[in-house]
Amino acid sequence: MQTATIYADFNNTDSQGRLRLNCVGTVEDLSREGIDLQEGMLLSLHDEELEAEGEAHFSADEQIWVATIDWKMVQRLRNESKT
Repeated sequence: MQTATIYADFNNTDSQGRLRLNCVGTVEDLSREGIDLQEGMLLSLHDEELEAEGEAHFSADEQIWVATIDWKMVQRLRNESKT
């Protein structure tokens, strides 16, 4: 099974520290790639600065998809542009 790569806002977390997968960039990536989130689906998550591997779960409390990540394994993306 291939890991889906999608945008996630690392500042948009729930009370359990899970990334909420409801921001515009995430929804656009899911739609563009034709991805239907499923419980336990592996994800590669990124924003403009950070990336991490995660697992999708449905939050019954908030009625949205979230991703659990290991915050100790979050990596800073390299800035390829040098101005």
